[in-house]
Amino acid sequence: MQITDFKILVAGIEHIRYAEQICQEMLESAKSRGTGIAKRSTEYVANKMLEGKAVIAFNNDGTWAGFCYIETWSHESFVANSGLIVNPIYRKAGLAKAIKNRIFALSREKYPESKIFGLTTGLAVMKINSELGYEPVTYSELTQDENFWKGCQSCVNYDILMSKQRQNCMCTAMLYDPAEKKEEEQERFKKITKKATLLERIEAKLRSTLNNLPQI
Repeated sequence: MQITDFKILVAGIEHIRYAEQICQEMLESAKSRGTGIAKRSTEYVANKMLEGKAVIAFNNDGTWAGFCYIETWSHESFVANSGLIVNPIYRKAGLAKAIKNRIFALSREKYPESKIFGLTTGLAVMKINSELGYEPVTYSELTQDENFWKGCQSCVNYDILMSKQRQNCMCTAMLYDPAEKKEEEQERFKKITKKATLLERIEAKLRSTLNNLPQI
């Protein structure tokens, strides 16, 4: 199975019929891992599709293969790519990474100034996030929107989270800050420009030296 065997699309009204199956798979996946993800209703997932805030994957034969959606918090200053799920029959095909890449791109298109964050216990997801530019952060750097944290109530580790005053839990917090990335890019550009200028000076000096050599 190769990633070219799948299509990843921005979900729409025509995909609402898959919402129940997606929610059921999310629940089963959380149970099998022994950790929780925020429980969402079929209606909630369907609304994400209607709003154009979700991506859905299909095998080329038309079978549902995966899903992920966007949530916004703190007046859209924070964005989360949530509910990543892959149909068990298509796992280990690189599909989770492809879905994450697409939902990340969609998030950047819709909310270019927003910070994108995630909470996860999965090493594979952490690796994907790192490749996208996320950095590990403390929980204090995430949204403090109460509605976001209420979503953790369905997780088996919720008592741990609350006992630690929401400062840490079993999940690793990761954050992509577009403003920080922009500064890094500007600094990188300055260094490249400085290096190019230095090389130009060296080349000019060499040409001057060669031109001043006595002719034989």
